Amino acid sequence: MRIETPLTERLGIRHPIILAPMGTAAGGALARAVTNAGGLGFIGGGYGDAAWIEQQFREAGNTRVGGGFITWSLAEAPQLLDGMLAHKPVAVFLSFGDPRPFAPAIKASGALLVCQVQSRDDCMEALEAGADIVVAQGTEAGGHGARRATMTLVPEIADLLAREAPETLLCAAGGIADGRGLAAALALGAEGVVIGTRFWAAAEALVHPNVQAAGTQATGDDTLRTSSTDIVRERYWPERFNIRVVRNAFTDRWHGKEDELSANRPPETKRVFAAIAAGDPALAPIIAGEALGLIDAVEPAETIVSRIVHEAADILKSSARLVR
Repeated sequence: MRIETPLTERLGIRHPIILAPMGTAAGGALARAVTNAGGLGFIGGGYGDAAWIEQQFREAGNTRVGGGFITWSLAEAPQLLDGMLAHKPVAVFLSFGDPRPFAPAIKASGALLVCQVQSRDDCMEALEAGADIVVAQGTEAGGHGARRATMTLVPEIADLLAREAPETLLCAAGGIADGRGLAAALALGAEGVVIGTRFWAAAEALVHPNVQAAGTQATGDDTLRTSSTDIVRERYWPERFNIRVVRNAFTDRWHGKEDELSANRPPETKRVFAAIAAGDPALAPIIAGEALGLIDAVEPAETIVSRIVHEAADILKSSARLVR
């Protein structure tokens, strides 16, 4: 079973499914598994640990994968891009910042430029950078994002691209975890999807099993967007972005009390990083999105991809009948 779109043709993949480059969760093993399942895996460069990035590209082996960065963080250590490009990634995925300073090097390397956007203005910046693929990310997504919802942002960006850059491909992101999400994204005008949370709960993801277990027991109602998680981790994000996580004892204590948290940060930071190392979901951030309500088990990436494709194909073939 295959679903062919302009994205599958451009990337040389079987299915229009891309792994979101999720910080330290999307390592080489997960990226390799998604690619081998017919999608395209990305290694998440996150805030930029050169040794970790090197290790994960080694884990991916000779598999065709891409790499991603948090763009504003990459601007603080731009040499990391050269290190990633040395691995000949299929594409480089930039999110949360101006991609234009990095576009020339990416394009010169032969890699495709993927730009994730959260607004029309972001999209225009991406087009100025020469993006080959734009990813319209809705606020339902896990991890960092902004305020627009997937359902309206995707078709709005699709219309903008049709007018301004019809050769640029579009993917949808945010709240997509099954075949219904893929089918809906295609109906909204996207050529494929970028999936994070469903692969966060993959067997190959670099997420502590205790944290995954807590996430798969949660629903979309159990998530919230907050700044408290970034404050305690000393991650200084641009004001327009906050992070979606699953509520736990930490967010119950500190969400909405960010000024107080800032004043108490050293001991709280020590406690949270100890919880991350121990896999304690009461205090460690559970960085996942509203799609958790669609997930009830940790499974191999191959199983996840196969199910999404078969569900979407069935929906696209039989979801509705036209009646005159």
